[in-house]
Order: sequence, then C-alpha cells, then structure tokens
Amino acid sequence: MAKNDLQIERLGQVLDKSLKRMEISTRLDEYAVWPIWNDIVGNTIARNAQPEKIRNGTLFVKVTSPVWMQQLQYMKEMIAEKLNQRLKTEVVKNIFFVVGRIHRETVEVESKPPTVAPAVQDPEHNEEFLESVQDPEIRQAFKRLLKGYSRRKRKN
Repeated sequence: MAKNDLQIERLGQVLDKSLKRMEISTRLDEYAVWPIWNDIVGNTIARNAQPEKIRNGTLFVKVTSPVWMQQLQYMKEMIAEKLNQRLKTEVVKNIFFVVGRIHRETVEVESKPPTVAPAVQDPEHNEEFLESVQDPEIRQAFKRLLKGYSRRKRKN
C-alpha cells in the first residue's frame, strides 16, 4: 500500500511540473473565475453581466446594456479584488466591459425576470434592487451610485 502512495505522489509531482512548464496552471487559475462569478457579484448583477474571456489578467465581461456597463465600471476594482480574494491569487488585474447578449443558460441564478438597471427606476425599485445584492460592499457602492444619480436627475 505504501508503494502505491509513493507512485501517486510522484505522479502528482510530475503533473505539477508539467503544468508549470506548459504554462497551463496559469490558464487554469484564470478560468477559475467562471464558477465563482455569480456568487461574488450576486444574482442581480449576474443576470446582467457575465465573464466572456480572460487574457493576460484582463477579464472581459459582457453586460446587457450601456447603463449596466457604466454602473459596473465604477465597481470594477472592487469586483476584481473580491474575485482575487476568493481565488487566493491575483488573477484579475483589470475588467473590461462590453455590451452584448448574455446567454441565459450560462446564468445559474434563481429565476426572476431580468432586472432593469436601477438608475432608471423609481426609489422603491432601487431599495428592492439593493436588497437583492448580497455582498455588502457592492450593495454600498450601488447605493452611492444611485444617490448620485438621483441628485443629478433633480438638478436637471
């Protein structure tokens, strides 16, 4: 039995060395973003933004509208930080948002109708939206954005 354990350990070492030499381990680290994305950003954002690809530390995220692109632009450092914390390494150095169509089958969140970006809704919907954001830091960032938007809207 001990002999088999040594062979398994050696095989693991060989695979680890091979992956490092082929630079596949870096790619595996990068693609670890997909399984945790929905959990990190929460249901509302996940329905409106999904990772598309990652290249050289830049995560390309497809969003459903320009409004979502703008709002998430203000939060990209926080999202990258949370992803990296969960991955325990700095995988995401930058996030680049593009408007496009999100395939609903890739979004594994509770089934609710798609959320319209909160800034175009009334205050009651804003509170409902804020409650749906699970992460307290992201919720607070959206709250600040919504307050700023409502102040600008009143001025105009």
